[in-house]
Amino acid sequence: MATAAAETAISHIDHHRGDLSQWTRTIFEYGETAWREYQSADWYVQLLRGEGFDVEVGSGGMPTAFCAHWTNKAGTNATSPIIGMYAEYDAVPGNCQNASTRQEPRPGLNVHAGGHTDPHSALGISSLGGLLATKAAMERHGMAGTLRFTGEPAEKVRGSKPIHAAKGYYDGLAGMISFHPFYMLPMCNTVRWDTHCGAAYSMIYRFVCDQPELWGRSDGAPIPQSHSAIRAPGANDALMMMYMTSKSLRDSMLPHQGGWSISEAILTAGQATADNLPAGLAEIQYMIRVPTIAMAEQVAAALDRNAEHAAALSGCRMERHWVCKSRPGLANHAMAEITWEALSSVGAPRWDERAKALAREIQANVGLEAMDEPFLEECERLIEPQVAEAILRQDLPPSQKNSTSDDYTDMSWHAPTARFYVARPALKAPKGFVYPGWVMNALGGMPETIDPMVNVAARTVALAALRLLEDGSARDRAMDEFIRRTGGGIGGSEWIAPLCDYRPPIEFRWPEYVSTQRGREWCIPNEHEEQRR
Repeated sequence: MATAAAETAISHIDHHRGDLSQWTRTIFEYGETAWREYQSADWYVQLLRGEGFDVEVGSGGMPTAFCAHWTNKAGTNATSPIIGMYAEYDAVPGNCQNASTRQEPRPGLNVHAGGHTDPHSALGISSLGGLLATKAAMERHGMAGTLRFTGEPAEKVRGSKPIHAAKGYYDGLAGMISFHPFYMLPMCNTVRWDTHCGAAYSMIYRFVCDQPELWGRSDGAPIPQSHSAIRAPGANDALMMMYMTSKSLRDSMLPHQGGWSISEAILTAGQATADNLPAGLAEIQYMIRVPTIAMAEQVAAALDRNAEHAAALSGCRMERHWVCKSRPGLANHAMAEITWEALSSVGAPRWDERAKALAREIQANVGLEAMDEPFLEECERLIEPQVAEAILRQDLPPSQKNSTSDDYTDMSWHAPTARFYVARPALKAPKGFVYPGWVMNALGGMPETIDPMVNVAARTVALAALRLLEDGSARDRAMDEFIRRTGGGIGGSEWIAPLCDYRPPIEFRWPEYVSTQRGREWCIPNEHEEQRR
């Protein structure tokens, strides 16, 4: 049964529906990528301060992170609950898509710039909408408690949450509410039950060729200054040896059981105009997504060996810098039930004729016959957590406890945590057809198609938060389960401590927008090659 506070929260979201839509589009247009979300983070900070929150900027030593608090003075004391929520707002390089029904980058940019794929633009505003609705209900009904809202940059490299966790930003919470737009079936309009996301390690191997003039010289004499003389292979060769040897060993680095992946990205060093000199610096980033920490350690050890040998062969020294070390997730059925009840009362999102018309236009633009009902049926119906769990586990061995990847998992070791999904707009496809990637990106930016998800998610966040604030017995059940699963809570016998033993990796050459005499652009010039000829 809905409480008066719940009705106030829902009314608040209804009243601010237009604001949520506009805010979602704002973050979508920023399209800033990992560790460089300057405008996006500042936007959140200014809005939250305007709403009366105390905001710490640069939390955890991360310039684009923040931590906001608001406490209702009415009746709040040291034992009043603290409820956690958060925003993500990083985009992905190479996915710059306009909010339109055809493939085109956002105005003034090229396709190589950042764009929202998941979309975190809508994820963050959904949680923000739930946060502000909860605050409004607490104020109107005199509810005691504190709201904590963290800004989490660089989720795509699982960057901020291991750092926030290690520095205590999730400690003391009665519950953490984690939302993500659905990205795989059956996790659509449901809540995770037992099988939470797994562990992940990410690191950058930096190869530095400090003294190329001494390479290969047994007599200690310097290499003659000649284009035809012997020269050190240098950092680029080290990187390529690392890249190829790691690819060739990939099939042998892990047991063939469970879901796991290793992916890499080459970070550029801007050496294109120095072809006659050995590269002095080259960097390659790896992301390891595995069910267990032991598997991550196994892969990391193999990559370390490859990097050491590649450096030795090419006249370089090697440095390893951590991007993330995150733990697998911890289930909490009590929190899942609280959140599922909230989602069930709200219902699945629905798309109206305006949204369907845009979807049909996209279908026509990719060469398909437009469908009367273009959206996946799963997007407009709920699936019970236990049912989704059973489907998810059909492809997993019984021994595998965690699957796929997301860094909310670090939160789950510090507070009872629920992870829920609401359908983002996804289109039906004829058998054998796959939509190009820009389609999902565009659907995440058009108000008609993304707003239904934002509104359902915001309502669910608010109702789950209010349940934790109002229902002490439900709150106690969640905490009791957390204590039991960790063997005594934080520091308990079954608790996994934070793995973060590194500084925020903010100094690397992460791609970003720059302003030059040519104007504001991505790291690749905006003009197409044919336009410059």
